[in-house]
Amino acid sequence: MIPVGGLYETHLTVKNLARSIEFYSNRLGFELAHLLPEEAGAFFWIGGRERSMLGLWAMRRPPVRVQLHIAFSVTLEDAIKAVELLRSWGIVPRDGDSGAEIFEPVVRPWMPAASVYFSDPDGHSLEYIAILPQKPRPELSGIMPLSEWVVTGVPPPFARTG
Repeated sequence: MIPVGGLYETHLTVKNLARSIEFYSNRLGFELAHLLPEEAGAFFWIGGRERSMLGLWAMRRPPVRVQLHIAFSVTLEDAIKAVELLRSWGIVPRDGDSGAEIFEPVVRPWMPAASVYFSDPDGHSLEYIAILPQKPRPELSGIMPLSEWVVTGVPPPFARTG
């Protein structure tokens, strides 16, 4: 086997390349790495140059509507901030399971990770995810609000002690 160190590149199809370039550069802050106007494609650096890439490709007449999912690694502080920031842009933050609107990140105890889900202009599922330093708690099924994770007796990494 060849050991894989992580995901370097992924691609999405979009209906309107210009609208998606605006969203990913101006809303999510990704750096435009390369534009392929003749092929209706664009590449973005994620997390800095040469760390990870996202490719967007305009579909003139897609035969089927496909919705994909991508998770972007962030700090817990930024995941918490993302809820209100997304809302200020008119984007509804969601839980990732039922699609319910959320007002704080949700935690998947089996990982554990705090997440905020939202959609891009083409309906692709995007996620800001922060891996938490606590031990996994697989006995806590499903997802829960971050504040409930804190109530379970697992102190959050931002808790002050002493």
